Amino acid sequence: MSFSSILNTFFIGPLKLVFEIVFQLSYKLSHDPGFAIVCLSLVMNFLVLPLYRRADRMQEQARDTEAKLHDGVEHIKKTFSGNEQMMMLQAYYRQNDYSPVKALRSSVSLLLEIPFFMAAYQFLSRLELLQGVSFGPIPDLSLPDGLITVGAVSIHLLPILMTLLNFASAALYLKGFPFKTKLRTYGIAVVFLVLLYRSPSGLVLYWSFNNLFSLLKNVYYKLIKDKIRSDGAQKNESEATGTIREWVPDRRLFIMAGLFLTVFVGLLIPMNFIAASPQEYVDLSNYFDPSWYAFSALLYAGGFFLLWFGVFYWLANEKGKVIFERIMMALCGIAVVSYMLFGSYFGTVSPLLKYENGLNYRIRYGLLSCIACAAAAAVVLLLLRRFKKQMRSVLLIALISSLMMSGFSFFKTERSLSNLSITDERSGPHYTFSKEGHNVVVLFLDRMLGEYMPYFLQERPELKDIYDGFTYYSNVISFGGFTNTGSPALLGGYEYTPVELNRRDSEYLKDKHNESLLVMPVLFQENGYNVTVCDPPYANYQWVPDLSIFDDYPGIDTYITRGTFGDVEDTNVIHERNLRNFFCFSFMKTMPFPIQKLLYDGGNYLKAGNYDGYYLQTRTGTSVSSGISQEFMNPYLVLKNLSTMTDFEETGDNYLFLYNDAPHEPMLLKEPEYVPALQVDNTQYDEENKDRFTVDGRTLIVENDSQMIHYQSDMAALLRIGEWLEYLKENGVYDNTRIIIVSDHGCSLAQLEELMYSDGKNEVDLERYFPLLMVKDFGSRGFTISDEFMTNADVPSLAMKDLISDPVNPFTKKIISDSEKTAHLQFISLSSDWDVGTNNGTTFNASKWLVVRNGLLDGEEEPVVIDKTVLKEYSIPQS
Repeated sequence: MSFSSILNTFFIGPLKLVFEIVFQLSYKLSHDPGFAIVCLSLVMNFLVLPLYRRADRMQEQARDTEAKLHDGVEHIKKTFSGNEQMMMLQAYYRQNDYSPVKALRSSVSLLLEIPFFMAAYQFLSRLELLQGVSFGPIPDLSLPDGLITVGAVSIHLLPILMTLLNFASAALYLKGFPFKTKLRTYGIAVVFLVLLYRSPSGLVLYWSFNNLFSLLKNVYYKLIKDKIRSDGAQKNESEATGTIREWVPDRRLFIMAGLFLTVFVGLLIPMNFIAASPQEYVDLSNYFDPSWYAFSALLYAGGFFLLWFGVFYWLANEKGKVIFERIMMALCGIAVVSYMLFGSYFGTVSPLLKYENGLNYRIRYGLLSCIACAAAAAVVLLLLRRFKKQMRSVLLIALISSLMMSGFSFFKTERSLSNLSITDERSGPHYTFSKEGHNVVVLFLDRMLGEYMPYFLQERPELKDIYDGFTYYSNVISFGGFTNTGSPALLGGYEYTPVELNRRDSEYLKDKHNESLLVMPVLFQENGYNVTVCDPPYANYQWVPDLSIFDDYPGIDTYITRGTFGDVEDTNVIHERNLRNFFCFSFMKTMPFPIQKLLYDGGNYLKAGNYDGYYLQTRTGTSVSSGISQEFMNPYLVLKNLSTMTDFEETGDNYLFLYNDAPHEPMLLKEPEYVPALQVDNTQYDEENKDRFTVDGRTLIVENDSQMIHYQSDMAALLRIGEWLEYLKENGVYDNTRIIIVSDHGCSLAQLEELMYSDGKNEVDLERYFPLLMVKDFGSRGFTISDEFMTNADVPSLAMKDLISDPVNPFTKKIISDSEKTAHLQFISLSSDWDVGTNNGTTFNASKWLVVRNGLLDGEEEPVVIDKTVLKEYSIPQS
């Protein structure tokens, strides 16, 4: 962030954010940008009306004081000169309790108008939502109005109308003012005319309604309430401010509350979320330190709670100041209770601050949240009445604690980021296929669901030809529902199931996971293969894979493909978006659930504008969406560019491992091509192809957008890989290539009734433990489906079959085989503790376990659920 952007974020950013939120809420109600601008003007004017009224009174007081002192000042100026004149004026001002600085009060209204004008200008002059939108006689709110045309010259009528309204309002307000004051005000009106004459008509429309509101306000206060105010205002003011002890303000309390809210909302909450998984927010192809997101949130928070709340506080009378103090203290209580008690309710948050499962809550939890927040506010206000001085100490302790916790999160973040290898000169990913030797490929698709394949074939029968030679295994299990528990066995075989990793309880999980990543690459390299590894998942337990785990094997080529094919401009959009949204997200987390849902806005945080970049998708049901998700596009573009990364040679043996998480970051796609599009409307296609979700009497439930996007994104991954397979066929390397397409786990989407397991005590969606497994061997033909019991731990054996005789794990010296599959019961970890930042000891944290013998769909024997434990044996514990 540049210095100018820092100042802009602190001073103008909070106002612009309020403009956006008010406009977006109005637009959602009316679906008319012009009407939303009118509503914006009215709401903003009513919000700042007390502020301007107070400023008007200060101007009047300053003007009355200047008039009272005028004769004395003129006398001194005529009588004295030089230093003597200055000393006499200072003495005269002191005698009358006046300072020339107080003369600035006469400019308070103008000083307030400038930042509001800048915020309105920045927001409305760049609002793409106004493009091509008409409002009344105005043809396009994004352009000057051009309502009058004389020959080839267009005259913009709206700025002229705006100025006339300004003149009328000023004439009424300035009645009786000195000529000098009038001239300055009319001059400013002319300046506004010049500045806004060629501005977008949406901006001028907003300012015209501002001036109309100002005119009506002056008519009301100058003509209607003038007598009432002159008769009773002074008395009321005295009663309101001077005699009741309850209305004695405490400026230090207000400042302490503002500082606490600034740090708590602007620093502690953002840093805690970033520190939980800092590398998630990093794109190595366009590096940006995510700590800047927290710094930006801190600027927004400081602008809100210290600067602009401070301006309102400064301009308020004594009673108003006390009311602001109470509001700030109540906000402190609500913020702490909401975040501390309900902060993790909605589950996993993506780097774009979007909840994986949306922001939905049960009514009783919403009521509980509201009651808890109301109770917190009430308790704080009660304590404030009884222990006002002590509350300052409480705020100081809370402020220091928040700063310390924020600092700890910052250092944790920077320590994690220091593990990244960032360079702008990384060579583009590529790998080689031999036309005469053997090629072995393991495509690891994170969270691709195994049960989808029959439905894909029903919808796209041509997939059988594209995937010629493949066998689809329909009875497969993974050993965990997340990458940390489900991938090690896939990578290294049965020695790396969760139970086996727990058995080795003197070694850290990170080291055992790294070992699993190395097993196949090292074995293939030792047997003369050229080895390429792309995006090894959780390497060194880092979100961005730490390729240094391969440093001891210089012959192995390693790459990070994610983000390689993305657009830098789109990544910059993400940065700009998060610089704004982290404050919105943090503030949202301090509110009761109903307000959270309103502010969340489907992950858009009431940001006004069109969906014109790769950053976020907003869906309406299962068929319609706007926008594109960057989280999906980064891995999707890798699959789309598999052919670009592929080189060929005549001889040699090659092994390729490539991890991709496009299925893990799903979005709604355009059917039937299953490709990204800014605007998607699949209504007709979905209606015409309802039968695609029923195969052999088994219906795949696709009733909500989460179920649909997973189906679509998995289909898209399969189609893009299919295009690459056709490319391999064209280049004569398909027959001598063994390809394994596998996932580490599935996802709990409740799409097949037969996969919903319950024993009366435990309910488990087995869909999460049903990964995809498809294998094509050398020279194989036809597409087949097998119900043989398989696990994703069979992958190493399948990859090395008939290529490496009696393969031995280079680290444990044990033979790699699939014999363990039938030697005993299989134990699946039901843990949802996916975070390797916390689940990183010598054993996996205690969890429940599912026990199976011959697969999830085995009709002979019911699964068994074991209560929470750290399991280290292949036997059912006796209670």
